[in-house]
Amino acid sequence: MRKLALNDEILLKIEKPARYIGGEVNSVMKDPESVDIRFAMCFPDAYEIGMSHLGIQILYDMFNRREDVWCERVYSPWVDLDKVLREEKIPLFALESQDPVREFDFLGITIQFEMCYTNILQILELSQIPLHAKDRTQEDPIVIGGGPCTYNPEPLADFFDIFYIGEGETVYDELLDSYKEWKASGKTRREFLERAAQIEGLYVPQFYDVSYHEDGTLKSFTPNNVHAPETVRKQVVMDVTDCPYPMKPVVPFIKATQDRVVLEIQRGCIRGCRFCQAGMIYRPTRERDVEQLKEYARAMLKNTGHEEISLSSLSSSDYSKLKELVTFLIEEFKDKGINISLPSLRIDAFSLDVMSKVQDIRKSSLTFAPEAGSQRMRNVINKGLTEEDILDGAGQAFEGGWNKVKLYFMLGLPTETEEDMREIARLSDRVARRYYEIPKENRNGKCQITASSSFFVPKPFTPFQWASMVPAEEYTRRASIVKEEFQAQLNRKSLKYNWHDAQTTVLEGVMARGDRRVGAVIEEAYRLGCLFDSWTETFDYSRWMEAFEHTGVDISFYNLRERGKDELFPWDFIDIGVSRAFLRREWERAMEGTVTPNCRMQCSGCGAASFGGGVCYESKN
Repeated sequence: MRKLALNDEILLKIEKPARYIGGEVNSVMKDPESVDIRFAMCFPDAYEIGMSHLGIQILYDMFNRREDVWCERVYSPWVDLDKVLREEKIPLFALESQDPVREFDFLGITIQFEMCYTNILQILELSQIPLHAKDRTQEDPIVIGGGPCTYNPEPLADFFDIFYIGEGETVYDELLDSYKEWKASGKTRREFLERAAQIEGLYVPQFYDVSYHEDGTLKSFTPNNVHAPETVRKQVVMDVTDCPYPMKPVVPFIKATQDRVVLEIQRGCIRGCRFCQAGMIYRPTRERDVEQLKEYARAMLKNTGHEEISLSSLSSSDYSKLKELVTFLIEEFKDKGINISLPSLRIDAFSLDVMSKVQDIRKSSLTFAPEAGSQRMRNVINKGLTEEDILDGAGQAFEGGWNKVKLYFMLGLPTETEEDMREIARLSDRVARRYYEIPKENRNGKCQITASSSFFVPKPFTPFQWASMVPAEEYTRRASIVKEEFQAQLNRKSLKYNWHDAQTTVLEGVMARGDRRVGAVIEEAYRLGCLFDSWTETFDYSRWMEAFEHTGVDISFYNLRERGKDELFPWDFIDIGVSRAFLRREWERAMEGTVTPNCRMQCSGCGAASFGGGVCYESKN
């Protein structure tokens, strides 16, 4: 019988104790004496956020298929337990065995969002692992980071031993096998890291030196160890059908953000929106076989007891077998009370037909993401969506019985004018107007159009990586212009407008394109008490501002200048397949307002064809 790391007294006084006890359905238990490697897989946020993440479920399943590895899970303890762990000097522990993380061979941290960076330091400190990689000894786990934020790992470079760039299913086995050999050899920690640096896709930050020009821009980025390559190539699984997938995902004890079976139907996106990092770093688009997806759906619903299944992809409508798959799910599960969730759909006749079969129209709302209010702006960002498409889609939805629509926009995009901002309100009003064109007897009550705008953050490996941002107060001013325009609309009683927090946008911008110097700010902010920065109730902007002041790091250097055409970026040593020349060409096309066709209409020579498969080769089959 395993002993819980927290006694009853602690469990009774903290919020949601089920976050910390493990033992969930489908969690994997092994004898620690029977394995060679213990791997703690961490999502640096609350349990219910981390349990919704498909990537961790995939790696957890993949690692635990190996008899010589036991992979367990760890999440950020919420602020109440954080306080108790520090006061009682209880080391952070993994859920399955309840053993301290520091006793593991690896601590793997998935880095999904810039605003979780202080939580990474919390995990290290509570685990009693030195924050800086250079201070760790043979006794400490190897700290490895993965996920989308590792496409610019530099702000976190001091805190990680290794970054895994790309999709986890390719070289982890090679890394784990190398670790076993090293463990038996009695060699030094440094020698293991030198071996890891030779595995494609792995980046060991301490084996690289950085220098800067007098103006603060990056001067050079060079390996200081013969085993470290000059460029690190991202890892891509070209056959997504036959790669590991969790048939028995762990079922959370408490309600997670996404309490459902997730079916990943494809990776990548053919669309090429110029602000979208995922659309560039996950190229080329690769589809899973529809027959296998049907089997996955059956098995996962049976093994979890979940009552909802969600199709996961950046753009589900572009999956070529979507109709067949959705028809199967409706037929197969119609009498079993299973809900089908279809995010990332383009609103067209087929999608609306499907949604009318799987949703309670009276309760559900439809989501469109025009991203920009004006056609000019949508062309700049390469959205590939006309106003006619939006109004036609909305009209079909209203005629089909829907009366609630959510519209997602972005403010602060490159070249944005006040007219573009005001068009957000006007387009929302035109959508509402389309509803009231339907004869009264055919309407389903009043319509409700909820428009939300986030603020644009330029991301590495996008055509907008050169773009400047604006200060927080300017973002807020732009949101107030949009809000004012909403008040002037004819159908304002049917319209609602929300906007994202401008302060977190500023921080996200610094960390998204930051270099190694930003690490000092993250560490200082953490020391000042910043934690769970993506949660409104715990976010403290003033402490972050204090951290910038203490470290002498200038926000405007990272956010308020357009990058030079040939400026060396902190992430330029990573090869994602998509070339810098293509991204620059797309930046220039954006400035001209020229639309680039999607990958199925025409190849634009982005460079992703070098991976030898996916959408780039569809017509050659």
